[in-house]
Amino acid sequence: MAIRFNELGSKLKAGLAPVYLICGDEPYQFGEAARLVREAARCAGFDEREILDTEGQFQWGALAAAADAMSLFSSRRLIELRVSNGKVGKEGSEAIRAYCERPCPDNLLLILAPGMDRKELQSAWAKRVESIGAVIQVWPLKERELEDWLAQRLQSVGFQPGAGVAALLAERSEGNLLAAVQEVEKLRLLHEPGPLELDDLLGNLADSARFDLFALTDAALNGDRARVQRVLSVLRAEGTADVLVLWVLARELRMLAEAAGAVAARASLDAVYSRHRVPRMRQETIGRALRRLSPGRLRELLSQCASVDRAIKGVEPGDPWHRLAVIADGMSGGAV
Repeated sequence: MAIRFNELGSKLKAGLAPVYLICGDEPYQFGEAARLVREAARCAGFDEREILDTEGQFQWGALAAAADAMSLFSSRRLIELRVSNGKVGKEGSEAIRAYCERPCPDNLLLILAPGMDRKELQSAWAKRVESIGAVIQVWPLKERELEDWLAQRLQSVGFQPGAGVAALLAERSEGNLLAAVQEVEKLRLLHEPGPLELDDLLGNLADSARFDLFALTDAALNGDRARVQRVLSVLRAEGTADVLVLWVLARELRMLAEAAGAVAARASLDAVYSRHRVPRMRQETIGRALRRLSPGRLRELLSQCASVDRAIKGVEPGDPWHRLAVIADGMSGGAV
């Protein structure tokens, strides 16, 4: 069955499916959905967790081996299959379908596929998972959906948002739930629970530090190399996860690369801006960045992002934060 993100909690309380597939490119919902499934599995007695990562020279026989293996520590096990690019290939499709033909009640399979596209969702293996388990898709919210979600989030932490409050927060977060959550958390630190009007919000935003994830991309797009490094230093000092910084930079670079391709083909940028939900107020800034960054430079920066991802996972040496600083500097006009 297909489950909406906001229905997942109640569905898990009603009982666990043998297989869950979480896919889509909205990182906050993705992480929350995975956390909810893990917690529900733990509460149901799936005390052991085995992680299978399909990156690199992964052997799909490992899935069947994990399903058949006897545990020394727990009678029930959560098998977490990570498919970072969302594609499993012929061998992977066969392995997952074979698992679904004989799911063991002592195992729960959680498939995490953040890079999975809608075409792959129509594949035989994904349809088989949906027929015996649950598929949770987490795509970016539309503008109105984000406003409604923010209003509910504010209410859940004790605020009574007035007219325009949720809309302004949605505009600041630029369609990203993780940024929206960060804005709400800042408000909890700066404002007492209760009525929250637009004037209150504007005052708090003016007083709050702007060293957040999206200040980083704003500085990079504007070519402000000094500010880029200051923001990175503060993010690191505040304990921001390196993987989140990487996600924000990579997302911006993918959009820029697509826009650069459109410019090279003498095509309109409107479709690119619409697809990536780029607010009108940022389009001029992006246009200036495209004049500074060639398609080749953007490809090189995206390649650097892949290298940082491997460093974060521990499969490649190097300090991820140093590499993130190099990428951000490259975005702002420095040499890579």
